[in-house]
Amino acid sequence: MPAKVSAAKSRAALHISARVCAELLLVLVAVAVALWLLDRMWSVVWPLTLGLLLTTLTWPPTRFLRRRGWPPALAAGLVTVLFLLVAAGVVALIAVPVASQSGELTDGVVEGVQRLREWAAGPPLNIGDAEIDRAFDSGVDRAQDGLGSAVSALVSGVNTVVNGVITAVLALFLMFFFLKDGPRFLPWLSRQLPGRLATDIPTVAARGWSTLGSFVRSQAAVGLIDAVLIGIGLWILDVPLVLPLAVLTFVTAFVPIVGALFAGLVAVLIALVSNGLTDALIVLAIIVVVQQLEGNVFQPMIQSRGLGLHAAVILLAVALGGNMAGIVGSLLAVPVTALIAVVWGYVREQLAEPPAEPEDDGEPMPGAALPS
Repeated sequence: MPAKVSAAKSRAALHISARVCAELLLVLVAVAVALWLLDRMWSVVWPLTLGLLLTTLTWPPTRFLRRRGWPPALAAGLVTVLFLLVAAGVVALIAVPVASQSGELTDGVVEGVQRLREWAAGPPLNIGDAEIDRAFDSGVDRAQDGLGSAVSALVSGVNTVVNGVITAVLALFLMFFFLKDGPRFLPWLSRQLPGRLATDIPTVAARGWSTLGSFVRSQAAVGLIDAVLIGIGLWILDVPLVLPLAVLTFVTAFVPIVGALFAGLVAVLIALVSNGLTDALIVLAIIVVVQQLEGNVFQPMIQSRGLGLHAAVILLAVALGGNMAGIVGSLLAVPVTALIAVVWGYVREQLAEPPAEPEDDGEPMPGAALPS
């Protein structure tokens, strides 16, 4: 006969399940409140986060200067100025060649549109000028109807640009202060916290800082690989503006998904207006292959090695971050996941039981010297 279910054990299991569910519910509520507070304070949190990421890039030269006896403020100021000069140089490296060839590119765009129109007029589409004109008139009517929406979008875009400039300025100032006073932060934090927190939080903060540095370095390595591979492809096809496009690819690699799409679109457009449709399709194929290698091979492998995270975890984190917060979520998904892993690893260390000491049975260990 089958064993009879114990009522006492069933009630105990039900009580345990209810308690676990209640505790998980409390944790989810706490997480929801934390996310709500984070959203309310985003105007401060985002510049702070960006400043920390920039500091991980600029801290090695600052540390080098400080070890050579430079005052902290002078070393931080010099590195900040050099960082601004490098950023301005990158912008100039992209903008100046494009501006110098803007006329040629504009003529190429017009010619490309005309070619597309002639191609559409022939078989198999056989779209005549009348259909094209009607489609153009329809597009104009829709544009006029949506003028109010366009104005709203323009105002929103201007506000976004202004907010971006303010965020960048705040991040640069925070970077300077982090470079100048960063080494004094953890000792100061230890003095402000009571009990075990004076040890636990500075330790986790130090490990988190190391993790952020690994993330930025790995992202730079991935961007460099993308820039080199795509640059070689553009150079073989004799596409103009190879160096600016390679630099643009490297810079936009720090913005996942959208950055790659933007750099790829620019490269395909320039290849179309300068080399024709065939080379543009080849460039598109090269970019798609490189981006697939980046997303599925280079980035997971390099970041998993530097951050101690499995490649599948990184892919899932980027997907979840993008769904939750768009571009910013994709950008911060990997470092946030790595920081969570750092906290969890430290908690596990503290909760782990110490290894059992071997019992002393009074006999000497093999090879031990006997007392004389």
